[in-house]
Amino acid sequence: MSDLLQECDLLVVGGGINGTGIARDAAGQGLSVLLVEQDDLASHTSSSSTKLIHGGLRYLEYYEFSLVRKALAEREVLLAAAPHIMWPLRFVLPHEPHLRPAWMIRAGLFLYDHLARRRRLPASEAVDLQRHEAGAPLRTDHRRGFVYSDVWVDDARLVVLNALDARERGARILTRTRCTAITREDGTWTAALASASGEQRVRARAVVNAAGPWVGRFLDQSTPVRSRNSVRLVKGSHIIVPRLFEHPYAYIFQNVDRRIIFAIPYEHDFTLIGTTDVEYHGDAAQTAIDADEVAYLCELATRYFRHNVSPTEVIWSYSGVRPLLEDESSDPSSVTRDYSFELDTAGAPLLSVFGGKITTYRRLAEDALARLLPALGVQHRSWTASAPLPGGEMPGGDYARFRATLATTYPGFAPRLLDRWARTYGARLPRWLGAAAAPSDLGAEVAEGLHEAELRYLNEQEWARTADDVLWRRTKLGLHLPPDAAAAVGAWLAAL
Repeated sequence: MSDLLQECDLLVVGGGINGTGIARDAAGQGLSVLLVEQDDLASHTSSSSTKLIHGGLRYLEYYEFSLVRKALAEREVLLAAAPHIMWPLRFVLPHEPHLRPAWMIRAGLFLYDHLARRRRLPASEAVDLQRHEAGAPLRTDHRRGFVYSDVWVDDARLVVLNALDARERGARILTRTRCTAITREDGTWTAALASASGEQRVRARAVVNAAGPWVGRFLDQSTPVRSRNSVRLVKGSHIIVPRLFEHPYAYIFQNVDRRIIFAIPYEHDFTLIGTTDVEYHGDAAQTAIDADEVAYLCELATRYFRHNVSPTEVIWSYSGVRPLLEDESSDPSSVTRDYSFELDTAGAPLLSVFGGKITTYRRLAEDALARLLPALGVQHRSWTASAPLPGGEMPGGDYARFRATLATTYPGFAPRLLDRWARTYGARLPRWLGAAAAPSDLGAEVAEGLHEAELRYLNEQEWARTADDVLWRRTKLGLHLPPDAAAAVGAWLAAL
């Protein structure tokens, strides 16, 4: 048994986007916070999204106007908070008259433009795909289209940045630590934690259950509380293929089953295609794309692109389960993406989070604490809407100016390498790059473009412990490096 942890005001169980967002918000309000995650940060759902901050255009068909309005407003807030890991993206929707009439699409886009105030994103417009550059990769029968705005995000880094900010505001973050049980004792919670270094116990005035796909299981197996809600696990899978087009636009494609998929520029050299919506009943930690999902995504992409997208072209794929709030819908695509809470105050408070989407995580955190803090006798204070995330502290939120400054400050590094660093670390880059003038100043090159100085920073400051943590969550270098890079990075980290 290791030493006892200090007592804390709030124990957060779950290191995905909801858990880290709540931990950050609570720490910023002066609470002592401990967050525990059984694996790495963003190991599951929060690194398996389509990587969009979006209102959810298709949710308008299900009359989810409140959710869409809330999500649209968050695009602007998050863009200002982290302009290095988020940027505007224009989406092209080829018109398919037999699926949705033009008037319906125009009406939906009008609502999308006006349900929330836009400051940074241009409005939608109709385009002639025979003349527009985004029409060139499409089959010639797609003549008319619509263009609208949403936002790209590096989802796993968004989680890490929230965890970093939480820690800098006083929170303690323990990865690869599982909360095995919580019990009420003398008006507080006593939690049992297990990790590779042993077991320990902590006392907390309140607990937040942000376990995502495991929210119900945690309640049933590790607490004295039973849930009134349940989550519905829906698997979403994505494929990555060599780049299908040169321009910066993304696509949203409709299918005869009324579902949609996206085709998005990804990591310079690739196109990301997804997602599927498949009811899932297996282990949420062991999701993988199946052959039917690959075929579905390839076939739908091929319906639109001149290029025939084949399963043999898939370079990489990923899958995750979205823990959606259970409703009566028989169609996984129509299950609400909104969130709900259960607050149990029969003693020390326990708040459980059901559902949600990455776009609205900050609002979810605000709403969660607005419910929880009064039970602790603490007045809730909203503060995150105007606070930058780590790396987003750029004058005026001007990423282009920041990137230009890097080129002047660090002329000894290749532009593409500076691009990756700027997008990954933003204004925090000098914390590990320092006064380096050339790659040789950064220690050994463990894998191409990945030096010891960066790896040490990721290990010491960003909780990276394995090759996957580095190559697939903190960065996406796994797409660009040969297979043996993982072994080299893993060995370096193990030696450290």
